[in-house]
Amino acid sequence: MAQAQRAKPGPNHIETATDPAAFAHWPEGLYGAMKTEEFNGVVGSTLVSETDQVRVWHLRLPPGKRCPFHRHVNPYFWSAHRAGKARGYFSSGEIKDVEHYEGETRHFFYGEGEYMLHSVENIGDTELLFTTVEFLDGPNTPLEVPDSVRLQVPGATAA
Repeated sequence: MAQAQRAKPGPNHIETATDPAAFAHWPEGLYGAMKTEEFNGVVGSTLVSETDQVRVWHLRLPPGKRCPFHRHVNPYFWSAHRAGKARGYFSSGEIKDVEHYEGETRHFFYGEGEYMLHSVENIGDTELLFTTVEFLDGPNTPLEVPDSVRLQVPGATAA
């Protein structure tokens, strides 16, 4: 009888290292933050729009600030509105420094059970601003997000 084969991970899936030694080179406390925020679905600073199909986020990172670790589970893309320098901390233990340019756009896909868990730190001297669009109809159940991250419309009353 043929043995079932596990599908190969999608091109953007990042394995989570299980040995804490993989994170020994990270700044103090960051590994603990990753473990605490492991299932955080808040992928931006503010959720500005949401339908049954998509979530649209803005992410603002002033110089020297880092966003919480968060998990991407479905297809999404982001666009940079400003040039700047960022450092990514990934659940594999990898640290990656990148220079973003205005208009840069990257697309990501995750298969069933796949994800990317990471955090972004602004290591430049200009504020980073991104728009991220998550597609909620992907192969994985979208993660919950608290109402506190949803855009508060001035003058609007709660329903």
